[in-house]
Amino acid sequence: MAENDNPNPPELFTASDVARFCQVDLKTIHNWADKGEIRHFRTPGRHLRFRRLDVLDFLRKYGYPVPEALSQGKPKLVLIDDDPNVLSSLRRVLSRRFELSVYQDPFEALVAIGSVQPDAIVLDIRMPGLDGLHLLDRLRTLESTSHIRVVIYSSHEDQRDAALQAGAYDFVMKGDVAELRESLERLMGLAQT
Repeated sequence: MAENDNPNPPELFTASDVARFCQVDLKTIHNWADKGEIRHFRTPGRHLRFRRLDVLDFLRKYGYPVPEALSQGKPKLVLIDDDPNVLSSLRRVLSRRFELSVYQDPFEALVAIGSVQPDAIVLDIRMPGLDGLHLLDRLRTLESTSHIRVVIYSSHEDQRDAALQAGAYDFVMKGDVAELRESLERLMGLAQT
């Protein structure tokens, strides 16, 4: 099957894939990985693997074009907000570009994140019983979730700097759904339509 025939593109890429994207030798990719230039992990057999968003980050950092293989399919998002009207609005705007898992209960969402394995999480920073900054910190420190990007979608502008320092990819003011979509499309390497 040709690369473009796959309706669900891979979530993981090999060193050979990344070498092809960058038009460099395979040894160069191994050197970059060893130097920490590109985020990666190793399989039990010691083979390099790269997550889609880590490859995108690397390509953007060094000015490489984003190949079609990285912009195919629907990236997975987890949306967490205690307001059902906000979730309904987000669902309308984001469902065409993203595969959504929507949670009004933040604790239910946290339990589900491990099985959903989203590319990103959209999170309100203040919800009943949940401190979004603490959650961000916890996601960053756990090996199983440290790679998941988080976009804060909140009306608490005073928390912007703290959220970004805690590891959020972006902070978007609640109500600006178009800006949120654009932020997520930039994060995922999707072409604007």
